[in-house]
Amino acid sequence: MDTIQQANAEQIALWNDTAGRAWVETQETLDAVLAPFEDLLVEAVADRKAQRVLDVGCGTGSTTLAIARRLGPKGTAVGLDISQPMITLAKQRAEHESAPPRFIGADAQTHAFEPASFDMIVSRFGVMFFDDSVRAFANLRRAAAPKADLQVIVWRSAAENPFMTAAERAAAPFLPELPARRPDEPGQFAFADRSRVHSILEKSGWTAIDIEPLDVACTLPASKLDAYFTRLGPLGRVLQQVDEQERSRIIEAVRAAFAPYVHGTEVGFTAACWLVEAQA
Repeated sequence: MDTIQQANAEQIALWNDTAGRAWVETQETLDAVLAPFEDLLVEAVADRKAQRVLDVGCGTGSTTLAIARRLGPKGTAVGLDISQPMITLAKQRAEHESAPPRFIGADAQTHAFEPASFDMIVSRFGVMFFDDSVRAFANLRRAAAPKADLQVIVWRSAAENPFMTAAERAAAPFLPELPARRPDEPGQFAFADRSRVHSILEKSGWTAIDIEPLDVACTLPASKLDAYFTRLGPLGRVLQQVDEQERSRIIEAVRAAFAPYVHGTEVGFTAACWLVEAQA
């Protein structure tokens, strides 16, 4: 492992352990929740007539697979992620495709991409986890062909996404050791600051930078809610370490916190994001 990868060791360890396994186990639910973002990126690839597309932080591969289907056998779709559990599942899913994408288990911050090998780079919530974002986007810039497009979707602030933090807020009285969200550290809300994102892209060599708010209605079945908040995020990681009685108390409190989002058999919320575009 080289020096840069050692510096990113915390994220690599996290996504190859509890976080990665949780995403694998809830893959179908998460793909359904995030489907509107996948559709947006697939349409962007089609609109720009891209033929060589890199999906950064591809996770279990849903967006990469959808892009590969749109490109067909004449195009090339590549998904990259640091999580081996998720990449393994992505590769398994690709085995059933007529024009399968390629999946790479690696860190986009350090991976030795072939220079100028992609005419579009996309990401669905996969670029907020670098410990050196300028280095990461400079590396992606080298992988981009001249005039290649970058289009990534990232979360805005935790305050603008109360659904995403409802579980940990409700559980906090029971779990004082629950890790706090820290702005600008690698994680879900690391790109909440619009000016910071612009600066990162500018310093890493991207031009024509455009960052616009994107608010998307998302849903998941109410029957999947407990599995969602008990497996994912900071609470999902800590909850595995408490005894059964305390776990039951926490789950009851968290379930109550989600009540405003439950409408019959469906859970609905608005995802407050940035749509980030740039050009090589």
